[in-house]
Amino acid sequence: MVALNKLNKVNDYQNAKRVLKYLLVWCEHGRTEIIIDENEFCLTQHQVITITSGQVHFFRNIQGTVYILEFTLDFICKDDNDIALIFHNGLFCHFGINEVIAIDCPQVFENLLQKIALELEDKPYQYLISVRSYIQLLLIAINRTKIAKGDEIWKPDALFLRFLEEVRNNFSLNYSVAQISDTLHTTEAKLNELSKRHTSKTAQNVIYSLIISEAKRLLIYQDLSIKEIAFQLGFKDPFYFSNFFKKHTRFSPKHYKKTFAV
Repeated sequence: MVALNKLNKVNDYQNAKRVLKYLLVWCEHGRTEIIIDENEFCLTQHQVITITSGQVHFFRNIQGTVYILEFTLDFICKDDNDIALIFHNGLFCHFGINEVIAIDCPQVFENLLQKIALELEDKPYQYLISVRSYIQLLLIAINRTKIAKGDEIWKPDALFLRFLEEVRNNFSLNYSVAQISDTLHTTEAKLNELSKRHTSKTAQNVIYSLIISEAKRLLIYQDLSIKEIAFQLGFKDPFYFSNFFKKHTRFSPKHYKKTFAV
């Protein structure tokens, strides 16, 4: 549900892994390299990066102290406003766009993490409520830093975010836009409207983008055949999956795996 760990004490994070949790990584001092999906980042003192649920990640060359805050979507999101806060300004983007952010109020950030650590250690009455509030304040601090540096405010629609979650959680079922709209009690037209507003793509093309991101993770980090990956992503025909992947990446799945596999 929620956990806070120090990277210099947890060796597990040095192996490639993926969890259905949202991670906030904070470098208190020193530096570390982070590989997220196929991209590499360097995190130094007073910098933070967010990792969205399902992204493959691991750490290298760890020096100093790095905190990793993990929480599930169900823990932090109780209503539409909470959902919008989690993804505000692309903090936990589903499209693999991770960003290293230098926090301009590091003392505030560290104090909040210390309060979370104490609450999780002592477990006083209603401690999970306070932890959830502290996490929200951390996210607000990150957003304020981004806005102060001139980033454009991007406030996602909660329905669009639920659409992304529905796709990501059901790749193998190969849901159509119509099926997802029924599940979310909305219309195809509404999902297309929101998709174009947020990504300049149709809802169907958003689904394609998420499938490609997931296919890359499976090709790089999983010891699976192309046929097995195709079936996991809802393709009945591996040949069709190969053509689909090449159309969107200009690589065949086999070539992509050979080029980028860890």
